[in-house]
Amino acid sequence: METIQQSKTKTTNDVIQQLIKELEQESKTTRKMLSIIPADKFDWKPHPKSMDIQKLATHIAELPEWISMTLNTSGLDFATTPYSPVKIGNTTDLLTYFEKTLAEGKARLEKAKDADLSPDWTLRNGEQILNKSSKAEVIRMVYCQIVHHRAQLGVYLRLLNIPIPGSYGPSADDMGTGM
Repeated sequence: METIQQSKTKTTNDVIQQLIKELEQESKTTRKMLSIIPADKFDWKPHPKSMDIQKLATHIAELPEWISMTLNTSGLDFATTPYSPVKIGNTTDLLTYFEKTLAEGKARLEKAKDADLSPDWTLRNGEQILNKSSKAEVIRMVYCQIVHHRAQLGVYLRLLNIPIPGSYGPSADDMGTGM
């Protein structure tokens, strides 16, 4: 018969395994999207208020780093830690950077224990609290950010008439239809 502690450990390991599985699944689509960005379009943006493709794609590629940051810290304060993105100039370097951050995030998640997922993590800008959630919830938020910005990138690429690969099934481009 299973003890309460064994049941808790199994449940936590199940949550961690689910997070790892989701990260692996989403990374396949992210990798496909990042790989089709033409380097000569890195400076393109659809609107003056929009990020250019280089900044957007670099942000998508860096987001897996947030898994380690979330598990290793109690929060992030934009007022004391200004955003300083890596400068990427071509698709090969972009994919290399994504694979690096993905490997680091996954490795840290694989080492996580129950106690690592429960504490609160705070995102702030000085005194203004932007979000305060458990570390498990923040990791899920990171995944949502990856998907959100990946979809944004899909719109950019569509506007450039670049065929879009499917995410959770075939895209209209995969099927050869205009849907």
